[in-house]
Amino acid sequence: MPGWQGLQYSFSRDIGYIFIATIASQMGNLMLGFLQKTALVAGLGLGLAAVNATPAHAQALSIDALYGDTSIIGTSPEGYVWDASGTRLTFLWNDEGRPFRDVWLYDVQSGKKTKLTSLADIEGAPSSGVSEAAFLSDGSIAFVLGGALYRLNENGMPQKISGAPANVRQLALSSDGKYLAFVADKGLWLASGAGDAPYLAVPTEPKVNVERYEWAGSTSRLAYLLSDMRQTRLVEIAYDAGGEPHRDVVSRAFPGDAHNIAYHIGTFDVQTGTSALVMRGNDQDQVWSFGLTPDGKQLFLDSSDLMIKDHAIDVYDLASGKRTPFYRNHDDSQIRPDWQTAWAPDGKGLITLLDDDGFNQLYRIDRPMAKPRAITSGAWEIASFRLDPDDGEVYFESSRDGLENRNWYRVGLSGGKITPVMPRPGTHEPVFGPDFARFADRFSDDVTPPDLYIGKSDASGAVAQITHSPLPEFDKVHWAQVRYVDYTSHVDGAPLRARMMLPPDYDPGRPYPVIVGSVYSDGLRNQWGGRSAHPTWGLDQNLVSRGYIVLQPEIRGSFGRGAKWNAPMHLSYGSLDIDDIQDGAKYLISQGIADADRIGIWGSSYGGLMTLMSVFKKPGFYAAGVAGAPASNVFHAYPEQEWIMGAPEGEGFPEGYERQSAYYQSAGLEDPLTIIHGTKDEVVLYADTMALAEKMIQQGKRFNLVTLPGVGHAWDMHDGATTRFAFHALADFFDAKLQPEGQ
Repeated sequence: MPGWQGLQYSFSRDIGYIFIATIASQMGNLMLGFLQKTALVAGLGLGLAAVNATPAHAQALSIDALYGDTSIIGTSPEGYVWDASGTRLTFLWNDEGRPFRDVWLYDVQSGKKTKLTSLADIEGAPSSGVSEAAFLSDGSIAFVLGGALYRLNENGMPQKISGAPANVRQLALSSDGKYLAFVADKGLWLASGAGDAPYLAVPTEPKVNVERYEWAGSTSRLAYLLSDMRQTRLVEIAYDAGGEPHRDVVSRAFPGDAHNIAYHIGTFDVQTGTSALVMRGNDQDQVWSFGLTPDGKQLFLDSSDLMIKDHAIDVYDLASGKRTPFYRNHDDSQIRPDWQTAWAPDGKGLITLLDDDGFNQLYRIDRPMAKPRAITSGAWEIASFRLDPDDGEVYFESSRDGLENRNWYRVGLSGGKITPVMPRPGTHEPVFGPDFARFADRFSDDVTPPDLYIGKSDASGAVAQITHSPLPEFDKVHWAQVRYVDYTSHVDGAPLRARMMLPPDYDPGRPYPVIVGSVYSDGLRNQWGGRSAHPTWGLDQNLVSRGYIVLQPEIRGSFGRGAKWNAPMHLSYGSLDIDDIQDGAKYLISQGIADADRIGIWGSSYGGLMTLMSVFKKPGFYAAGVAGAPASNVFHAYPEQEWIMGAPEGEGFPEGYERQSAYYQSAGLEDPLTIIHGTKDEVVLYADTMALAEKMIQQGKRFNLVTLPGVGHAWDMHDGATTRFAFHALADFFDAKLQPEGQ
């Protein structure tokens, strides 16, 4: 950001607010006026009403308590992995609700759960604890702590592996158990199956990173994906944090740039030590999946152009380098790339997830350019799948039994009967054992925080819960009720659904103030916290405890209803999406559930764009809006957003981008607005918020700005103090404008 002179701030201890002065040479005294008009909002102040009356359980549902060092919902189990026998499971967990995860082991035969490490006191250990674990060929366990690679020795003591680099991640043992692969500094590394003698197998250059890799099914060969940002635009981000000025330089493409991220596919043969890149037609095409045949002789590549309108699957013969087109499809209305591909058993043909008939379903392609043969069909969608080659079955994740659910099913490769594997309504995140006989499943639903369960894939026997994460106090709290409501779009009559959180003492005889949010695509989820990309579960519960109904509406561009339902979203950021959101709020008003004069809206990133567009383009409908890290200018979006917003050239440009950018719609602001943004954001630039603020000042608009020094795009995940600070600002702003009963 040339010309920017950074940020200056002061802290008032007796009040507890941070006031940020952002000074730019080109803005001069204008910014001083800006500071007087839009001082930073936090805590109780600047006209925000104090909370005087709260429910009896308010302390347990306060923002400070819900986002404290110990979580009442416990610590979600992560990183669960089976051993080669499918009888032992390692996972990362904390049984006291603390953020530090240690390594645990569960033995299926004995039913015993054991904590293997206690590493919180190790000097330099990150507050989140162990980040990853994997079984080694001898049955011992390797794990990553603070980016360093360790192994538990025969005495159960952690031992740092000699010669391992820093920033280790993505541990994976080859199928024959002879080699351990991982990504770390400088590239892709290999070690023996016991974790010994690590060496750099595929070195990379600066700005070239190993994104992921896949082992071949039965050989010591792997394929890997590189992201190459050497020619990508450099963007400077200037900010103050910790009392010091900072200037970060990041690689960051904008729509229309000649050089976006390039993607390279390569293979590495462990036996010969040779690495080779596959020659692609256009290295800037997107890569959705790739994989080697079990014998390691062929590679499939599932890719598309940047706009995702041309979908292609190719097969490469690695000996000759010959590329064979296997599948092609062009669709101008495509806006979601939910594609996935895998080799059929023995490498004979492909199993792939396509939406050629309007819904994401499983298909088999037996030979190059043959018509895909349907394995499943119906007016419902599949999100992902896992192939069991030995039994000739596909396990898949779907919303077949409810748009908000993610259940798992299985079906034969020839189609036919679909059998539920995890039928309990909610969200299932399974890892199957090596023979698919069992699964480990992190499960949650609207009223159940996530925990780890083990069951049999043939659905015989009971599913065993092996962790219990919520603290004893959890059962003493009156949590929100969750319901789902259905309505239709006033634009085209399309069906819509929303997730609605009600106070535990909800009275259907009176209307309530409603907060719509956090608004985003794919927000309709039956899981603890709803959409889980941000830690808003506690904020939602806090808002409900204050007397609000929280509404999370489905919008176009989301998973589950098919291509025709989504197609009108093309070229429609800040238009059809905000109509879908408003239709949800209008439905609650029509049913006497919502008070039409007390509707608030909030969202972050794309949700911030929709919040700004909602208050700018629908004045008088929302009594307050909070936009977090709002994408106010799509000219500065990631090029991948061209899926929806269109190409930055040709007919309709630049008018189409201006129509989809909140920056160009700010004249419509009439209602109370707060913007929350971190100064270090490289995804949505803080400079865009400054530009919007400058424009609204010139337009005579009133608004509040919460600036978070040195904080990136995930402003509510930076640290506990920042989360509490920002959520207090958001909730208190809504209290002042929507005045829930008892406040």
